[in-house]
Amino acid sequence: MHQLNGTSSRPVKNRWANCRPALSGTMAGRNHPSMTNPKILICDDEEGIRESLKLVLGDHYPLAAVDSGEMALKILSHSKDIQVMLLDIKMPKNNGLDVLQEVKKKFPRVKIIMVTGYKSVETAAEATRLGASGYIVKPFKSQEVLETVKRNLD
Repeated sequence: MHQLNGTSSRPVKNRWANCRPALSGTMAGRNHPSMTNPKILICDDEEGIRESLKLVLGDHYPLAAVDSGEMALKILSHSKDIQVMLLDIKMPKNNGLDVLQEVKKKFPRVKIIMVTGYKSVETAAEATRLGASGYIVKPFKSQEVLETVKRNLD
């Protein structure tokens, strides 16, 4: 794609033509046909983790990614297609376990996979007791994420 430079008539290649906007809080999922109907919701306050999960899952599933529990609840209330949520346990405003409880109460059909940097048997047991259907420890492996999500979509 070419455009005219504002001061000359010389064509300039638009290096931004194929770039995607920041996806935090919006729909994501490259190359997936149903972009408006995400199946996976990523909720993590760390942009790097959200981006990593989008890279791993984006070619396989339509996604939505948010940085807070409040935003996750808003997305869930507007999208009936979300089947799986990847939820960080440690977030600044709302603890992930509190968000887990709220989601399970309002949207019991959604399967929740907890994402954490702390491998704690107590936390995993508590998350399972509250309704989590999986647990991924950071740093995670791409294959582990794909397999855990696939298991929860079947």
